[in-house]
Amino acid sequence: MPPGLARYRQILNGKSSARYLHCRSVQVDDHIQLSLDEKVRLHYDMMSDLQKRIETDGDVQIKRPNLLDLKLSIAKDMIRSCRFCEHRCGVDRASGKKGRCGVLGPRISSAFLHMGEEDVLVPSLTVFFSGCNLRCIYCQNHDISTDPYSGSEIEPRKMADIIEQMASGDGQRRRFSMKAKNVNWVGGEPTPDLHFILETLCHCSTNIPQVWNSNMYLTEEAMRLLDGVVDVYLTDLKYGNDECGKRLSMVDRYMEVVTRNHLIAYSQAEVIVRHLVLPGHVDCCTLPALEWIKDNIPGALVNIMAQYRPMYLASSFPGMDRYITSDEFDRAVQHARGLDLDLI
Repeated sequence: MPPGLARYRQILNGKSSARYLHCRSVQVDDHIQLSLDEKVRLHYDMMSDLQKRIETDGDVQIKRPNLLDLKLSIAKDMIRSCRFCEHRCGVDRASGKKGRCGVLGPRISSAFLHMGEEDVLVPSLTVFFSGCNLRCIYCQNHDISTDPYSGSEIEPRKMADIIEQMASGDGQRRRFSMKAKNVNWVGGEPTPDLHFILETLCHCSTNIPQVWNSNMYLTEEAMRLLDGVVDVYLTDLKYGNDECGKRLSMVDRYMEVVTRNHLIAYSQAEVIVRHLVLPGHVDCCTLPALEWIKDNIPGALVNIMAQYRPMYLASSFPGMDRYITSDEFDRAVQHARGLDLDLI
């Protein structure tokens, strides 16, 4: 396993505890009657206690109420004027209003033991949420990312039970005898369902790493709630400029938001950055993205991906209606090697 995932490896070996368990071990004052601003200030004050616990990595003893309960309470307040992602729609999702992502209640398209992720992660209990806050014209999961009503509603306690079973191997047929190495929150996009994820983990006690598999178009407020919960950020760095982000994913300020969040993630936990090579975008996106990684988060692991397929709306966009060439992929890999990036 790559040295860049040292703490993740320690969790798998039982030598360290998953961050969310430490979060549940930090007791906080009763906060139910506090305003959102008061909860946020309390959260800020208690995070130093959490960092000390993670650094010493002592025994986990779950307290009540705890810091994870506080994070959940903040998240539930935030959806009343939703600002989980940088669209900052401000709608009251708790009362049935929809923002740009269209997500109301969490709906899960599938949850299964996935063998198709990076080798260091498999087998991974991968939870696919319906809906997304981006509109990538080439999305390979467009059937679920563009339909927030697909999938099934699952109660957080039920999801927690699934995690406990998969972590022990009881959720699989005995002849496979495989256990999930981690919980991989993905989609679609997990960001609109941040509150559900936090509530699920409030009912969990198994020592299993949490992977945030995301486009990283979150707000700083949401990133703060993930601090002390996520063990590995599995991120997308799609573009090297704002223009391509606007044209191909229909988002503003792509580089500002996503690079900011990569820096925050890098300060919080271990990071694997995915970059999908796009046809005709090596010079404008791939090379600048790889150089940004080298200059800003050099210890991150990097997965350069060649799986682009002209799906969904790609055929309507000139230049995006083809597969990438071997030369395009080779240029990307050679540039990454020249930068001495840690490729996986």
